[in-house]
Amino acid sequence: MLDLLYSRHSIRNYSDQPVETDKIETIIEAALLSPSSRNRQPWEFIVVTDKKVLQQLSMAKPNGASFLANATMAVVIAGNTEKSDVWIEDCSIAAIIIQLTAHDLGLGSCWIQLRERMHNENTSSSAYVKDILRLPNHFEIGCIISIGYPAEGSKVNLKTKRSTEKVTRI
Repeated sequence: MLDLLYSRHSIRNYSDQPVETDKIETIIEAALLSPSSRNRQPWEFIVVTDKKVLQQLSMAKPNGASFLANATMAVVIAGNTEKSDVWIEDCSIAAIIIQLTAHDLGLGSCWIQLRERMHNENTSSSAYVKDILRLPNHFEIGCIISIGYPAEGSKVNLKTKRSTEKVTRI
């Protein structure tokens, strides 16, 4: 696990190589095994491989989503607000499990934050994505995880991930 955590980093530049079906299924299986409060599992995972839809989703917010157009797949993570009052936390746990599983499979990924973000002056990013995916109103979009094979020359963050000054021992 520590090897995964030390070596994983956000990838925003992907090759054209499609993600194999068995790897997609492994990622979804891992997501479905994610822990959730009182096992309510308030999430929905929408797997997107259609390039046209990925292009539309890449416009969910003005900054920080455009690279999604070049990914070969994405997982939209929607939370059912009627099922749990902690859907945000539960969906966040599933999102990181998706990212770690993708990395373990040799894929790159990046979290695209949508909750509390705006598509434009009048429409939230969540509403924009729900409209594209035809999701009911009681769902909110927490994030989108872009996934694909890293393009050659993808930047690697070589900074240490440990900040021991963030730890207090009592």
